[in-house]
Amino acid sequence: MFDARTDRRTLAVALGATLYTPGTRQDYAARIGHLVNEGVASAVLCLEDAIRDDEVLAAERNVVTQLRTLHGSDEELPQLFVRVRHPDQVRTLVAQLGPAAAVLTGFVFPKFTAAVAEGYLTALAEARAATALPLYGMPVLETGEVLFAETRLPELLRLRDLLAEHEDSVLAVRIGATDLCGLYGLRRGRDLTIWDLALVREALADIVNVFARDDRFTVTGAVWEHFTGTQRLFKPQLRQTPFGRPDLPGAPELRGDLIRHDLDGLMREVVLDKATGIVGKTVIHPSHVRPVHALYVVTHEELEDARTTLQMTGGGVTGNVGATRMIESRPHARWATHTLRRASVFGALHEDRTFVDLLHVDEGQA
Repeated sequence: MFDARTDRRTLAVALGATLYTPGTRQDYAARIGHLVNEGVASAVLCLEDAIRDDEVLAAERNVVTQLRTLHGSDEELPQLFVRVRHPDQVRTLVAQLGPAAAVLTGFVFPKFTAAVAEGYLTALAEARAATALPLYGMPVLETGEVLFAETRLPELLRLRDLLAEHEDSVLAVRIGATDLCGLYGLRRGRDLTIWDLALVREALADIVNVFARDDRFTVTGAVWEHFTGTQRLFKPQLRQTPFGRPDLPGAPELRGDLIRHDLDGLMREVVLDKATGIVGKTVIHPSHVRPVHALYVVTHEELEDARTTLQMTGGGVTGNVGATRMIESRPHARWATHTLRRASVFGALHEDRTFVDLLHVDEGQA
């Protein structure tokens, strides 16, 4: 497992599918072992939108209780964060946790704008100094300032400059797609990905453009809101071919289960996230974790392409090992570096294996 002392960029990739849980969950510490067994590598206890306004004080007390219990246990823990409502909650929680703050990787800062950034970043710096822990912040971009066309780029540039001053303590920039959709009364159905909503897609592209261009920050993907299936309008988004393998009895049934629980839509969204430079995903149900992580495992072809690219130190063009596509060393160099970092976290597949093999084993089919 990775911990807060791991290299920041690697730790950001290792977030994977980040599972959010309301801070009112009273059996959280007791369930953490089950969540880790389900593949959860990062988790957030939420004191913001996941709870009612009249539950905040009780949720704060519960979060402190759960984290103290975890600190006193020998459970293997994922990266743990608390999503706070305001900067003072960071100070309050750190003070109340005392030594138990050591179980935290950091805090999530909601509705993060240039107007509130300094308050959160100052509170984080104070927490790091008070605890001597490498606590991280993860701001969430989810307000009108980053969605409305006339304010988006100026706001993103201001945020980039503010975060750059605290770069070593910012683990990732998260995207709050539900809030962004809510500004226009939108909600994507199970047949659509976040990339199908033009208003939000443009904002996501600009966020990646501004924050991910020089590898200073990792940008994580939007939450997938569905976890059980209903009637559909369009065809499923998983082809039958990858699941039609005689060596994997039960693979067609696995495809059916993925579709029935709307995980095909989630998987398509993850593929589009990756294609746009986003790594990581917010999830709301443990069943979402393994499909996301299966798609982050590097394929054999990707691994060989990345190695070949980085070995071409003098530039030039060549075909890949399988002679299926071009490798141009300089344009593909950053992709190759990112791919090897992802492989160091999630591993790589053997030549004759695909994501289906991973999900097949995880579902107990083999």
